[in-house]
Amino acid sequence: QNPKTSAIVKQLLVEGNAGELQKYFGSRMEFGTAGLRAAMGPGISHMNDLTIIQTTQGFCRYLEKNFSDLKKRGVVIGFDARAHLSSGGSSKRFARLAANTFISQGVPVYLFSDIIPTPFVPYTVTHLKLCAGIMVTASHNPKQDNGYKVYWENGAQIISPHDKGISQAIEENQEPWPRAWDDKLIDSSLLLHDPYATVNKEYFKDIQKQCFYRNINKETNLKFVHTSVHGVGHKFVQLAFKAFDLSPPFAVPEQKDPDPDFPTVKYPNPEEGKGVLTLSFALAEKDGARIILANDPDADRLAVAEKQESGEWKVFSGNELGALLGWWIFTCWKNNNRDNRAIKDIYMLSSTVSSKILRAIALKEGFHFEETLTGFKWMGNRAKQLMDQGKAVLFAFEEAIGYMCCPAVLDKDGVSAAVITAEMASFLATRNLSLSQQLKAVYDEYGFHITKASYFICHDPKVIQQLFDNLRNFDGKNTYPKSCGRFKVSGIRDLTTGYDSSQPDQKAILPTSKSSQMITFTFANGGVATMRTSGTEPKIKYYSELCAPPGNSDVEQLKKELDELVNALEKHFFQPEKNKLQRKTE
Repeated sequence: QNPKTSAIVKQLLVEGNAGELQKYFGSRMEFGTAGLRAAMGPGISHMNDLTIIQTTQGFCRYLEKNFSDLKKRGVVIGFDARAHLSSGGSSKRFARLAANTFISQGVPVYLFSDIIPTPFVPYTVTHLKLCAGIMVTASHNPKQDNGYKVYWENGAQIISPHDKGISQAIEENQEPWPRAWDDKLIDSSLLLHDPYATVNKEYFKDIQKQCFYRNINKETNLKFVHTSVHGVGHKFVQLAFKAFDLSPPFAVPEQKDPDPDFPTVKYPNPEEGKGVLTLSFALAEKDGARIILANDPDADRLAVAEKQESGEWKVFSGNELGALLGWWIFTCWKNNNRDNRAIKDIYMLSSTVSSKILRAIALKEGFHFEETLTGFKWMGNRAKQLMDQGKAVLFAFEEAIGYMCCPAVLDKDGVSAAVITAEMASFLATRNLSLSQQLKAVYDEYGFHITKASYFICHDPKVIQQLFDNLRNFDGKNTYPKSCGRFKVSGIRDLTTGYDSSQPDQKAILPTSKSSQMITFTFANGGVATMRTSGTEPKIKYYSELCAPPGNSDVEQLKKELDELVNALEKHFFQPEKNKLQRKTE
């Protein structure tokens, strides 16, 4: 019933444009553990009013089956600022349609009245003890995309088998229920609640438990620049700084207000490095700020850059910031806990493709470190399990600039990470140390961890499948490569098939998934490299790391060795020319 998507389809029928119609109606969007992520537009393969109604009907039925008290507890729904003029789709509209679906079945809905950062949804699920949460966002994807992200009652993103159960329920509930399109009905409903004011107050109260140096924060001369990259982050990072008694950061004026066109950047993704930060660098130079904090558009990730003595800007990788935040959060914990026995209940987590720096710190300091599969859904769920056993999970991170610094949110949170980074930098400044100098000190103490990650773009699933099949049948059937150029392979773990050469029974310990590709190679020189497909983008990603024991400080030699390993990986395992893969261009 959306006149815009309807008109697009009718026009294609008039033109007899079978190719475009096939693109829109050829296959339904798959609902996975990351929920939905696709372009906005007509048809069952895109995000639009109808597919949102169908998805929410399925999700509602699945929740009814799982929670006898759903009508008492209810769900929370949040949205970002994305909008798509030509199809009439927007995050706010999708959120209202989803709310209408639940309310029509007598389920209370806590619908935020305005845009929020993604971490506010898992926070609200936990804080109000709700059954589930939905965030309508496509995070840092291109502007035409949108997404539908789902949280379970434990405050973490869903993992299997919920994705399969929801997916099946969507299939069974495709006919829109009566009045499904009429989202104005919710405005007069007693089942509609707005958690905006409460959560804004309580969230900032909760993150203050991670504020340890209020007096330094009040006095610091350090200046910060913040960009929300045309997303939702501006207001919330300003409030976080206020909660920590820090002077507000300078906001990049061209990027501080939400704009679904993201007019100043090619991709609204601070992970892409310096291109996204051009305006931030200019403002920092003008205002004499030494540190830049950049959130992605839904403010669940954080990139950090620091001006060096040379005048150059250093953009920290996700692994480097993970090392700094891990060191900082543990140091703060240690200073506030004089009882040495408590350390046996302390945990930190990171994903298997992230740097192992936390493992090195944990070994030396005596706390526990665990790795999980890639993605915060795994870290959030594992953190909740540990917390339920009386353990404290101080920190979790992934190399894709995602950080969980505060146990009140069981997902990555760019707002709390930004203000905690600012406090850490302010503290270090009183010791005349920069973030870069402290990072070197961390590596000096716990061993250098040099990492390098990138990706190739490939739009053809057959090519991707063939590439990974070749690696599994390298020298004849069911044989993996024994070397990569001059680098000897000493171990293989394949989380698609469940094979792990390092285990006595050759079975991998981490969960396996046949639907996504992921192989990790360990090399005789101590290097590790993982190749995997992305769940939300047409990319084959790789991650590599060389770790040295403390005291081995020939960093340049380590970097050179890793560069050569990565070149060999690209040449022999990816074969970009043969497979027509498009390189990541800076």
